[in-house]
Amino acid sequence: MHTPPTIRSFHQIESNLNPALPIVTLFSGGLDSSYLLLRLRELGMTDVHAVSVDLGEDESSAHKQEIADSLGVKLHIIDRQQEFATSFVAPAIAAQAVYLGGHPVSSTLSRPLIAQAAVELAQTLGAQGVIHTANRSQNTLRRLNGALSLLDYRGAYGSPYDLDPVNRDDKLRALQTAGVDLLHGRAVSGDSNLWCREFESGILDDPENHDVPDSMYRWSALNFQAAPQTLSVSFEAGRPVTVDGVRLPLIELIADLNERVGVYGLGRYSGLEHLDHGEKVLEIREMPAAWLLLASYRHIEAACLDSELIREKQHLEQVWVREALEGRWFGELHSAAQQFIATCAERTTGSVTWQLRVGSAETRAIVAPRPLYLRNRERWEEHAIALEAAAYAVPEPAFT
Repeated sequence: MHTPPTIRSFHQIESNLNPALPIVTLFSGGLDSSYLLLRLRELGMTDVHAVSVDLGEDESSAHKQEIADSLGVKLHIIDRQQEFATSFVAPAIAAQAVYLGGHPVSSTLSRPLIAQAAVELAQTLGAQGVIHTANRSQNTLRRLNGALSLLDYRGAYGSPYDLDPVNRDDKLRALQTAGVDLLHGRAVSGDSNLWCREFESGILDDPENHDVPDSMYRWSALNFQAAPQTLSVSFEAGRPVTVDGVRLPLIELIADLNERVGVYGLGRYSGLEHLDHGEKVLEIREMPAAWLLLASYRHIEAACLDSELIREKQHLEQVWVREALEGRWFGELHSAAQQFIATCAERTTGSVTWQLRVGSAETRAIVAPRPLYLRNRERWEEHAIALEAAAYAVPEPAFT
């Protein structure tokens, strides 16, 4: 059985890869991925292809193109937003994909699709490997490596930062010396897609002292003057389909909710996420649409599904999340959990109306076409008692 070589250091790139053959790198436009391009150039790699998978992130294509041009590499920008929304975000909503009850998962959803797009490009180019830039303090390392392995990619893959970390200042100085001064002044490491914006490292390294500047928040920038509003979202067979009765594609629906819900300061998360050996790191997120959609889904699910079914589903939700977190999105157990959750989703149809105010949200209506909820308790009690009495009534004797 062929075992692809794993790249864990810059020395392994130099020793195992042919400078004349194509190589694919994952490229975000950030410091780590820009420095990797510089090092590959310095190692004599002549056919480098930087791939950026557009999932609705903050970094502009122009910014990425400028860096790629400065470092003499070919940039491929691949738009996979629609697939991300349909095949990754929508299942995560139905799975209530929240990490240990704390925050909705986000980059966990993007890594398998990014890996898949990179493999497809590498196969088209006949590339000898797919290199990324995750390090040991990032869960992305095992998620990307896990996805590349389960996709049965036959080339070299991995991150040189695994065994060969380079500190931030050294990377900045090297890029500036090479004439690339586009990254100066960044205080944190960020990751974004249409579902979430998240920040970590830098000034957010210390969980015991992490004052987040308000300027970092875009979707949930609080507007204290925002007037209360009523907002309704509806789902069909587990998929969000309308806002205030207007049918929208999922990408547009999420963008609309990020703006409308975010002005009330809703959808911010901060918390700890575990690394491979049990250590924890701090991550900050903003995802207003996710907050509202996940909460709405749970209400509709409660209206449509039996409580025992929901109880079993909640167990499998964490199995679903765990397998995705550990880099096994394409694994059998994740697929099996997804099938159970998709079966539950088929019966999850309805709408929730919210009253939104600065810093708070309350439901005003939960509606399902085939509900299990009661709308008149007293009438139900009278009916239930009458049925019970009828069942135990002693029939009068018959006279002839």
